[in-house]
Amino acid sequence: MLRRAAHLSIREDQPEVIVAIGEPTRYPARSPQRRCLATGLTVRETVDATTPWLVHDPRRWKTMIRLGVHTHLVVPLRARGITMGVVTLLRWQNAAPFDADDVLLVEDLVARAAVCVDNARRFTREHQAALTLQTSLLPPALPEHSAVEVAHRYLPADAEAGVGGDWYDVIPLSGARVALVVGDVVGHGLHAAAGMGRLRAAVQTLADLDLAPDELLARLDDLVLRLAEEAEAADQGAVVGATCVYAVYDPIAREIVVARAGHPSPAIAHLTEPVEFPDIPAGPPLGLGGLPFESAVVPVEEGSVVALYTDGLIEASDRDVDVGMERLCFALAHPDRPLEEICDTMVRTLLPARPRDDVAFLVARTHVLSSDRVASWEVPGDPAAVPAARSAVVAQLSRWGLQDVAFTTELIVSELLTNAVRHACGPIGLRLIHERVLICEVSDGSSTSPHLRRARSTDEGGRGLFLVAQIAQRWGTRYCDEGKTIWAEQPLPREHGTPRS
Repeated sequence: MLRRAAHLSIREDQPEVIVAIGEPTRYPARSPQRRCLATGLTVRETVDATTPWLVHDPRRWKTMIRLGVHTHLVVPLRARGITMGVVTLLRWQNAAPFDADDVLLVEDLVARAAVCVDNARRFTREHQAALTLQTSLLPPALPEHSAVEVAHRYLPADAEAGVGGDWYDVIPLSGARVALVVGDVVGHGLHAAAGMGRLRAAVQTLADLDLAPDELLARLDDLVLRLAEEAEAADQGAVVGATCVYAVYDPIAREIVVARAGHPSPAIAHLTEPVEFPDIPAGPPLGLGGLPFESAVVPVEEGSVVALYTDGLIEASDRDVDVGMERLCFALAHPDRPLEEICDTMVRTLLPARPRDDVAFLVARTHVLSSDRVASWEVPGDPAAVPAARSAVVAQLSRWGLQDVAFTTELIVSELLTNAVRHACGPIGLRLIHERVLICEVSDGSSTSPHLRRARSTDEGGRGLFLVAQIAQRWGTRYCDEGKTIWAEQPLPREHGTPRS
């Protein structure tokens, strides 16, 4: 089966076509086209009303006899040992048949065309492979989170520019917080797509360690440096580098902490104020090494829309960043609209039909956790204070209607507070957060992290954290300037998991 890809005639009105361009067609078994495909050799023959193979193809017979076709020349479209199709020439207006000189000329032209077609075919296949890899490494669906409502877009560049390494992500963190990430790997093609997958996995792993945004980018910078060294040692010739913006939104503190590595600053669309591009320290692109990253804290009210994007979005307007940022402000105006509508407006306003660079962006509408969903206490550094803290926790759970998890929560609070009293220093804080899950946090002034271990049968202690890990859905440690926080999450019945205020 062949598909008709091109057609040209000396007649202005074009002769009657047998097969429309792009439609599949089959030729009889003894036709020149079938013989040409089978042998890879040029076929030249005369045609008349008694030609055997043509008799078995009434449509072609009718058309060719009506036009007066007398010679058929079929040349294989062949390059790099592969026959991709055939070129068929029909002569009727010129009474002279095709001769040997015609065959040599046509074979030379077709050979040159075949190389061009094969290059295009290879480029298309590589582009499609890179696009498939890129889209498969992007998150298939972003997780729902009580802190934000999100929408996103990824638009690959046109085939001529090639697929890049843009990505986005939403990562749930402890304490009802959420991380928003957008990044852009240098280059295009399969190397960029594969590098994007490695960086996205690394960001997720580092985010699970609850690192501050600036520290996370510093660790990511070390990884990109190692990847560059590996590429250089393997003599791959691929440029390894990336830009990234990493933001952590806290629905309780109602603020967002942002750090960026050579990436455009996020845009924040407020409900009552103009769109803001907060002054976030730029930081160097990932892969340079040796330069610091800095974070900035930006207060955010409920209902604001935070937009993170790659440079392809704002540079699509003839590479004029100022024009792109003005159009972005226009697209983000009226942030009370549905997020999908905002995304559609951004695509329509900022991007041409065929963007020259990949574009990825993420828009998030912020929500807050009301004060009646959070309870906190200061606990004295005395073992005798632990029972009182347990009683306060049980009373709070009763007010929330969560008596079903009171026993397990008491156990978690008791173990975490006892460890803090015995092994930590400084002020001790206890906080409960009623979100989709029940979060218990114990903070202290020590930077020493507890480690889960399995106590032997003869040990009198060492089982507390193991019990917490068995009861809790997730648990972990996050550090801050004043110490650390040990947290544990418990699942709640569906009717109690109200996501936001």
